[in-house]
Amino acid sequence: MDTSYIACHFKVEPSQPGTEILIAELGDIGFESFVENEEGVTAYIQKSEWTPSCLDDLFILKNEEFSITYDLEEIEQVNWNEEWEKNFRPIEVDGTCTVRAPFHPDPDTKYDIIIEPKMSFGTGHHETTHMMIQHLLKLDLAGKKVLDMGCGTGVLAILAEKLRASAVDAIDIDNWCYQNSLENVDRNRCKNISVYEGDAGLLEGKHYDAIIANINRNILLEDIPGYAACLRTDGILLLSGFYRDDIPVIDELCVKFSLNSVEKFEKNHWVAVKYKKGGSR
Repeated sequence: MDTSYIACHFKVEPSQPGTEILIAELGDIGFESFVENEEGVTAYIQKSEWTPSCLDDLFILKNEEFSITYDLEEIEQVNWNEEWEKNFRPIEVDGTCTVRAPFHPDPDTKYDIIIEPKMSFGTGHHETTHMMIQHLLKLDLAGKKVLDMGCGTGVLAILAEKLRASAVDAIDIDNWCYQNSLENVDRNRCKNISVYEGDAGLLEGKHYDAIIANINRNILLEDIPGYAACLRTDGILLLSGFYRDDIPVIDELCVKFSLNSVEKFEKNHWVAVKYKKGGSR
């Protein structure tokens, strides 16, 4: 049976970081897919889940720093693959890693990752995923055990295996992301990645040489103690999903758990920070 959707066409000023904040908030209240454009974003939610009041509690709509308007459109059926194919372009990071769809031509890069993102996040187009790829490309992961927390499409876990990690755990609480990661792991013929549906509660008793967590500020603040507990001494923690202004509070908590800031990248106010646990800096 076809499912009807409500499409909300948002105009956002300034577009960034307003659009990214809006997408994050809409995802938390049931919106399933997003197509960004020059003016903002079109967000889709099942008609059965839609009520006019569902937008009332969005923080960004009350924030005077942003001007946001929207129009509604009822759509009988959405071809999600067609939607993202129209908007998904291959990306290249540092001339070394390409993230592309199956219908894009083979690139001349050392690492080639093929994904079909569907409703999941993490194509490499967003600043945080792009910067996390940059961090990973600089790491020696040969023979290491790696965790990709909040794995989305699984793109960072897939890159970790291509960088010769011996074992990779990929975890996401969202079922769409879990299913999509399984598909993309298989599509890239990865053999050393285990995908799990869940949260940081799955980490008890596990140990890693490197942890990747591209989530959001509040979840990171909740989960950093757990990451520290299962990260080996001299292990690397890569964090992203937050803004430059959030660095002090993230740093303050990390220091409490012997996680020392080593390097950070910044792009359009988003940051990705590398920490090292104890040992030498």
